[in-house]
Amino acid sequence: MYYVKNERDGKEIHDPKLNLAIEYYLLNEVKLDEPILLFYINDNSIIIGRNQNTYEEVNTAYVEENGVDVVRRFSGGGAVYHDMGVLCFCFITEDDGNSFRDFKKFTSPVIDALHQMGVEGAELKGRNDLIIDGKKFSGNAMYSKNGRMTAHGTLMFDSQIEAVVKALKPKKHKLESKGIKSIRSRVTNIKPFLDDSYQYMNAKDFREQLLLHIYDTDSKENVKEYVLTEEDWKKIDAFAAEYTANWNWNYGKSPAFDMERSERLSVGTVEVKMNVRKGKIEDIRIFGDFFGLGEIEDVEKELQGIPYTKEAIRDAISKVDVNKYFGKVETEELVDLFY
Repeated sequence: MYYVKNERDGKEIHDPKLNLAIEYYLLNEVKLDEPILLFYINDNSIIIGRNQNTYEEVNTAYVEENGVDVVRRFSGGGAVYHDMGVLCFCFITEDDGNSFRDFKKFTSPVIDALHQMGVEGAELKGRNDLIIDGKKFSGNAMYSKNGRMTAHGTLMFDSQIEAVVKALKPKKHKLESKGIKSIRSRVTNIKPFLDDSYQYMNAKDFREQLLLHIYDTDSKENVKEYVLTEEDWKKIDAFAAEYTANWNWNYGKSPAFDMERSERLSVGTVEVKMNVRKGKIEDIRIFGDFFGLGEIEDVEKELQGIPYTKEAIRDAISKVDVNKYFGKVETEELVDLFY
């Protein structure tokens, strides 16, 4: 496995717009003979899922007042807060057809390393959360394209949890479904659970220890690296300009909708907004933190222009592979939500 440092001219990158651009450049254009591992640490930012409605996930006033970057990633899942106390990891590999949504496969090396550092209670729970004693310290997501995939996640090492609370706007039914009343009650940092010998560490020190554990070595000299070239950086800059540093990508424009429905389904939160004119669906957008393959616009196109009846909606949804776009969900779940 190749390790890639997110460094340019010897300086580490903390700009989330560039770090996400590096990740997707590696996925789309750098094909090596072994998988790739990338770590990065972002300045204050909110990274939202591919299918999420930015305005409904983010506390806009807090973000603007505190200079928090908002960047949309290419994978599904929910919004996460990043700061210099959060370590992000990313595995990039060939898509063998069996690994997408298999979060255990890609989080096990992290869990094993944490166990070795004294965090005995670390485990994967639910769809994609890593927890310690019932509290979440990591969210994970995946994205697949052209036979390759990325599995990435956040590790709250020593994050400013109060900022997480203020920056995000969690859905009420999401909190109720977990039996809790606030973000603060359900997240934790890793650092307090580490053995005493690791308490000196900051997020960058933690990254170095994690790297050695994953590669099962005592020296970084034994870690195989791929070094980003100037040609790589030109393409990364272009990717950022088109996507991760582009307002239209991160926020996007949409019409004012007069009908909204949102539910917590078996695959996560799914939200639909639509305009119905003269009994037909004129405009429709689908949002959520579900993990899907393909573009959700494919589903929206099937629904646009059809009569707003349960039968017509069921017929339209039946024309697409709902498990591909949403995950393991029943057609009737979606029909009941949309109608």
